[in-house]
Parts: sequence; C-alpha cells; structure tokens
Amino acid sequence: MDLSTTYLGLQLKNPIVPSASPMSRSVGNVKLMEDYGASAVVMYSIFEEQIRHETKELYHHLTYHAESYAEATSYFPEPHEYHTGPDEYLEHIRKLKQSVGIPIIGSINGVTDGGWVDYAKKIEQAGADALELNVYYIPTDPNMSSDDIEQTYFDIVKDVRNQVKIPIAVKLSPFFTSIPNVAKRLDNMGVHGLVLFNRFYQPDINLDTLNIEPGVILSTSDALRLPLRWIAILHKKVKADLAATTGVHSAEDVLKLVMAGANVTMMCSALLRYGPRKIREVLTGVQQWMVEHEYSSLNDMRGSMSHQSVADPSSFERANYMKALQTYM
Repeated sequence: MDLSTTYLGLQLKNPIVPSASPMSRSVGNVKLMEDYGASAVVMYSIFEEQIRHETKELYHHLTYHAESYAEATSYFPEPHEYHTGPDEYLEHIRKLKQSVGIPIIGSINGVTDGGWVDYAKKIEQAGADALELNVYYIPTDPNMSSDDIEQTYFDIVKDVRNQVKIPIAVKLSPFFTSIPNVAKRLDNMGVHGLVLFNRFYQPDINLDTLNIEPGVILSTSDALRLPLRWIAILHKKVKADLAATTGVHSAEDVLKLVMAGANVTMMCSALLRYGPRKIREVLTGVQQWMVEHEYSSLNDMRGSMSHQSVADPSSFERANYMKALQTYM
C-alpha cells in the first residue's frame, strides 16, 4: 500500500504532518510522533514580536552608555544590522535534526515586512528542511484596503524568499476577497506550498471581570469543509503543493482532502486531544479504506474529487449553497 506523497519538494512516506503547535516543543513528543507514523513535523511558530524584542534588547544593552562618549557611537551598528533571534528556537531545530529522521519545517509568524525576516536565514542554517510563513493579520484600520492587506503578504514572502533557499510554504487566511487570485500571485512568486487555512482564534468577554480574554477552541471534523472546498478549487490551478489544516481528525478526513487535491493533511487539535498515537490510528484507517476500495496508492485518488474532476463543478460553487438551503428540513 503506497501512502507516499510529496510536499515542498520533500518525499514523504504518508500525508500526515503535525502542524505548528505546542506538541513540537518537546524533542520527546516529536520522536513519538515520528514513531507513530508522522512523515514530517511543522515546528511551533516563532513570532515576529519575539525576534524584534531580542533585537531591540541587544541594541539597548550595547548602546546604554554610548551617549557618554560621542566618539564611541560610531562603533555600534544600527538596530537593523543585528540579525538576532531566540537562540532556543534555533537550538531546538538542531536537536530535532539530530534526534529524528523525518523532515523538520520551521515556522515564522509575522505580520510586517522588515529586518526580522533575516531570522529565516538562521532557521535555514540551523538545519530546517523547509519554512512555513504564518501571516496572522487582523485588519482594524478602515482606511486600509484589501490591496494593502494582500501586499503585506507579498512583501513578506518576497523578503523571505531573498533570504533562504529552502522551500517556503505560506499559511493563508480564508478571508481574502479572491483566494484563487492571491494563491496564483503567490504561486507566481515561487512559493512552494500553500497551507489552507490559518485559524483566527476569537477573543471572548468575561462577564465577571469585564476583560477581553483569549481562548483556544480545538477544531472538529466539521471545520474540514472550508479547506476541502478551496483545495478542490485550487487543485491543478497552481503549481504549489496544497496542505490542508483545520478539521483533520480521522481517516475519512484525510481521504476526503486527498481526493480534493491535498498533498498533505496537517493535524493539530486531534493530537492535542488524544496524543501522538492518533496518527497511527488514522493511518491504519486510511490503509483499510484503500484496501476495501481497491486503491493501491494515494496518487490514484488525489484530485479525483477536485473542482475540475467532478461531473458537476457547480457543487463547489453557488449552486450547492442554494441547494443546501432549499433542501434542508
């Protein structure tokens, strides 16, 4: 039974890739995920704010007494000339590369272009096999247009592409006016993969303390339909590999996404709920289904239910919306 797939130029033994989460903070956890069948792991994200903070802190300590000696100021580089970042993150990559045999994908969560993108080069030098860019941006300025927001993505991708040679994936938001257009433009920029979709964790109001509180609500399989629809639409319309994340909890979820056109299916919430052994359970289910339905490889089914392959493409469009509302009882 051939479960192999390719993602970001990497040859993977199966489509299950744990996505960026606290699970990857421990070398032991990553080894367990490998033992239970994970074909690669996306590391937890390092945030732009963390990188910027360390840069500013270093600059502060180096220049703290510089104003006392006017001639001394010329010896100190400007802040943008420091290419520093959390050393622990880089060291963790090195430890993982020494401890496991599966590819390690670094993850940077950023929102602006700037000197912090130099850190991508450090991730490459630490041994990461690829890099995922997680652009998490909530537009609150009514004067900012959709073009401005999209340009933020393109600027970050361009800056990072200039820093590294390893493959790059971009984790997209589901809220663009035209997801296919953004995907195509990123594809034209040389992005190797698109991850659908970023989950925007919504704040809540605590009625006792009257404070705004963050909260993490783990996904269920119901969340699968959003990435499934857009992966099916984008399949064969872009050269970049397609990764599905959000709602991957069962063998059925994996099979549906591969049929839609996904190269890999990323798991997070299911692993946080049940632990790494969930990977083996899902892979076993995938194999059993393939045997029962006489599929010998994932490539045989990939994209078979995509927008361009199904008999009625409108089922992914407005017609399905109308039918769903009119037939619901």
